[in-house]
Amino acid sequence: MLASCGSSSHGNPALSNIVIATRESRLALWQAEHVQRLLQERGHSVSLLGMTTLGDQILDRTLSKVGGKGLFVKELETALDDGRADIAVHSLKDVPMELPEGFVLACVLEREDPRDAFVSPKYATLDDLPQGAVVGTSSLRRMVLLRALRPDLRIEPLRGNLDTRLRKLDDGQYDGIILAAAGLKRLGLESRIRTAFEPETMLPAAGQGALGIEVRANRADLIEILAPLMHRPDALAVTSERAVSRAMGGSCSMPLAAHARWQVDGTLRIEAAWGDIDGAGVLVRAEAQGAVGDAAQAEALGDEAASLLRAAGAN
Repeated sequence: MLASCGSSSHGNPALSNIVIATRESRLALWQAEHVQRLLQERGHSVSLLGMTTLGDQILDRTLSKVGGKGLFVKELETALDDGRADIAVHSLKDVPMELPEGFVLACVLEREDPRDAFVSPKYATLDDLPQGAVVGTSSLRRMVLLRALRPDLRIEPLRGNLDTRLRKLDDGQYDGIILAAAGLKRLGLESRIRTAFEPETMLPAAGQGALGIEVRANRADLIEILAPLMHRPDALAVTSERAVSRAMGGSCSMPLAAHARWQVDGTLRIEAAWGDIDGAGVLVRAEAQGAVGDAAQAEALGDEAASLLRAAGAN
């Protein structure tokens, strides 16, 4: 659920200290420190509570086999619940579509580049890879999209934080890997991107490139403080994308993509794709477009895209 984040005409009250719960990877800390700076610029005192989640600890199995993306957020939510922290900053593509009762997304920040990136020390593009080359990813979405583009490739699991994945690539375990462009750019590693896939070629995951801030639903004080950080156009686009995943029962165990973009006429266009992880190149696509002025309309557009996917054979 996305909380209403309209700005208050009474100004934002200052708390004695806002504690941000964050994972301790370099990227997660960058994201938390980014929100910390934004809040400090508005006069708030902010500190970080670093935590290691179960998702960070289990690196020998794919997320779809050990409980899904919720493994990255559960410990942070526990810290919010027991009062050790006030807010949690998440990469939205890692946040389950249904939040536990009593929690809300207080706001969505302006989105970074939502595209996937091809990273390789030897090859400039995916097309340059030789027959049978090894590409690393543990995302089921990326697996089915890669198979549709290059069925000859060998796709091998790739887990770990961003630096770990790059190290495995540099050690020669893969000919290329697929990463989110946003993470590389946030850490000043844009030079590692050989090619950024356009969405038409490799459709991003719901919420990719966006940061979301989670709070307890009863923390109206925090929701008011966070309101100025909301980027409404991106929040509506992400709401539409997450609605597709929610309607499809989306999780790490479902190879599903959803990406929404605002059009020049002011409407929102959402594209979605579903693949059969056990099938040979089975890929179903759908798109929907319409006027979106609030979260309910954004969710309805996402539901429409999901219905079109199912009608085309996605399950």
